[in-house]
Amino acid sequence: PDTWKLSNGIPVTLERAIEVVKQYRVGLATMKGGFTVSGGEPLMQHRFLMRLFQGVKAAGIHTALDTNGALGERLTDEDLKSIDLVMLGLKAVTPDLHKRLTGMDDAPTLAFARRLAALKHPAWIRFVVVPGFTDTMEEIGKVADLAAELGNIERIDLLPFHQLGKFKWEKLGMDYQLKDAVPPSAEFMQQAQERFRSVGLNVV
Repeated sequence: PDTWKLSNGIPVTLERAIEVVKQYRVGLATMKGGFTVSGGEPLMQHRFLMRLFQGVKAAGIHTALDTNGALGERLTDEDLKSIDLVMLGLKAVTPDLHKRLTGMDDAPTLAFARRLAALKHPAWIRFVVVPGFTDTMEEIGKVADLAAELGNIERIDLLPFHQLGKFKWEKLGMDYQLKDAVPPSAEFMQQAQERFRSVGLNVV
């Protein structure tokens, strides 16, 4: 929650940001997602973001965008050429479930996912198993089938919910509705992994 407001953080100029990234060029150039921008939601600052990606990519560094996809329409097809990999955070694919979990419509995210697929743009899906929301094999099956259908998904990051960020909500004086949620069991996560693998997906 501390990343949700643009007023939080330290302003950085484009030139300074590119300069700092270039200092690590040698190490970053050897790895996929060498330079990854996440958030909050990076596409809230998409104009700055694209100039940053262009500058970094020009230095020979692999680029990745970690996004929930809701603002994906802000990116042109030309913009996507400066992003080597999109790491798409799917919260849920059942519309009412997504709405309950995020308060937002999932249509823009799914439209962006399908657009990436049509462009054959490399993508990963990041999916968190959230107790009381997405910890059912039905929802996991829907995500797996969608990912397999898209055809451009190189990897599934299947992540168990955890409470490591709970203190942030408390410090900000915000109501944390998942404060009593218990992370999914290792056995359930294993079943979920097998469901993704059953449709030919690489899951970690």
